[in-house]
Amino acid sequence: MPQPANRDVQAFTKPQVFDKWSDDAAGIRALERGDNVITMFDIIGEDFWSGGGVTAKKVASQLRAIAGPVEVQINSPGGDMFEGIAIYNVLREHPHDVTVKVMGMAASAASIIAMAGDTVEIGAASFMMIHNCWVLAMGNRHDMRETAEFLEPFDAAMVDVYAARSGQKAEDIAKWMDAETFMSGSQAIERGFADALLAADKITTDEKAQASDRQVNELRAMELQLVSAGLTRTQARDRINKIKGTPGAVRDADTTPGAGDPELTGALASLLKSISA
Repeated sequence: MPQPANRDVQAFTKPQVFDKWSDDAAGIRALERGDNVITMFDIIGEDFWSGGGVTAKKVASQLRAIAGPVEVQINSPGGDMFEGIAIYNVLREHPHDVTVKVMGMAASAASIIAMAGDTVEIGAASFMMIHNCWVLAMGNRHDMRETAEFLEPFDAAMVDVYAARSGQKAEDIAKWMDAETFMSGSQAIERGFADALLAADKITTDEKAQASDRQVNELRAMELQLVSAGLTRTQARDRINKIKGTPGAVRDADTTPGAGDPELTGALASLLKSISA
């Protein structure tokens, strides 16, 4: 798949998807791990708030250590679509079979990565979500038109990838992407996006990871809401950090202070309201 020459443009997951991931998929993990397993239990792309994130560079490094078939375990709300495309390309270049297991959710950029699997398994209560490339852009009508034209080939490329994997008509897939469609495990199989259901006894919920996922997600979603309201990403992060009362931005996800605190959430909501007014 093509990758953009201009990396000043970033494609994101909508805040609403972060909310759904927090509600329905946070903390879901596999019961078993092996030397040939690559886990993707984070956002796609580098993550400012946790210092983690799934990147093509990390995946390529992991693949070099696996001489045979590889298993990719996914539970991700997505993130940077262009990074997802790069990871898809890296996995497709692996000379051995790639089995993808969707543990909780493969949304947005993560759904593109899932399409790299020679075999795709998905939990009965898991979801796959597809949509058009979603970016935050600012400028006049000429800038907006240029951005729209820039995005068109990437949406078309995603349609081609989904169609090749599923056997569905490109027109139908484009409509599902326009509608930002969530597919359950059985729907994903019925439509050809996955091959089989993942056994329930292969999946568990890690309560500690669930709490951590939800805490950091509050910050990720609020950052995007502030950027949507007109701030730069740097300004949004500075504002959030001032309210949090922490001097540093990147810290361990397990120790993100105050992220799930109702007082913090209320303060951030007030900030967003004042900016939007």
